[in-house]
Amino acid sequence: MIRHSTPDDLSTIMSMIDHSRSIMRANGNKTQWDGYPTTTTILDDIAKRIHYIIEDNGTPLGCFTLLNQPEPTYARIEGGLWLDDTTPYRTIHRLACAPNAHGIARQAFIWSEQHASTIRVDTHSDNHIMLHIIQQLGYTHCGTVYMDNGTPRLAFQKMMYPMVNPELKAYIESEILPRYNHFDTAHDLVHVQRVIAQSMELAQYYPKLKKDMVYTIAAYHDTGMVNGRENHHTDSARIIRQDAQLRKWFDPIDILIMAQAAEDHRASALGEPRSLYGKIVAEADRDIEPLNIVRRTVQYGLAYYPKLGKVEQWHRAAQHLTEKYGPDGYVKLYIPQSRNRVQLDKLQTLLADNTLLTDIITEMINQYSS
Repeated sequence: MIRHSTPDDLSTIMSMIDHSRSIMRANGNKTQWDGYPTTTTILDDIAKRIHYIIEDNGTPLGCFTLLNQPEPTYARIEGGLWLDDTTPYRTIHRLACAPNAHGIARQAFIWSEQHASTIRVDTHSDNHIMLHIIQQLGYTHCGTVYMDNGTPRLAFQKMMYPMVNPELKAYIESEILPRYNHFDTAHDLVHVQRVIAQSMELAQYYPKLKKDMVYTIAAYHDTGMVNGRENHHTDSARIIRQDAQLRKWFDPIDILIMAQAAEDHRASALGEPRSLYGKIVAEADRDIEPLNIVRRTVQYGLAYYPKLGKVEQWHRAAQHLTEKYGPDGYVKLYIPQSRNRVQLDKLQTLLADNTLLTDIITEMINQYSS
């Protein structure tokens, strides 16, 4: 069971923290939890009723903190964006276990996910055990955050989407999303998770939209990549139309609208999407964060044009970025509430700084071609 901690648990909690710190040190994580968390920190968590004990037949096996207020150090994130900026989130901190206890982190995460719409968490880049658990549980790497002392942490988030039909969500998570593990880095699982999150966030501004449809369109929008990039938008539409399982949850008109939305999402499309659903997934698919956009452009060039030299790769990347995202670029924004407008302005500022852009593209080419 999982229960609130009490001051009587303090010595047990600190013992579990000491044990978990020793595990970190033994696995190469030499700096995380250096003098932290203190008894004062834990007692404050207990007083706020945000600290929990995991126990079996009365024996404490683990403990953790689950914040119910925004984490101050998450206000600034570098090298990416949080999946969602509007849904109230909870944060897991100070996770520890007793000697010979197993599966404690997984239990803490699963329980926390049942009590939140979205979870955020951070960990040290050397905490390989926690990184493995986080990634196994389907958390998306969002960027880097910095602790109060200035040290960096890898930041992750997972959305639970309680407004979506659970059977539909389970089908998509088990049968559809794994397909993205076989696509290129510009259309991989991380990308579709971001598109789903952004689509659902934008849909909050339009209460009459069917959330199950928004979720499904985003989940299927790049499934056509199974046949290659050239016609992936039309292939994605075909996959939606031909998926008999979707008929359990949607009528023929819904399926037609979802197929059209997937077909219309491509940035290079000549006209506007035919529905608001299409505009939402098209906007979410832009996923505009300057460094991520440059990175995906470089990775695409290296994957699809491997015979190009580094100089040619640089020119290809710079030309594509300008043609798509420059002041006269073909990328279009449709939803006024989207954060893409601010991000596009930042990207265009970067594109105008030729020296900085050259350095960034060159560094990424060297990094991903080695």
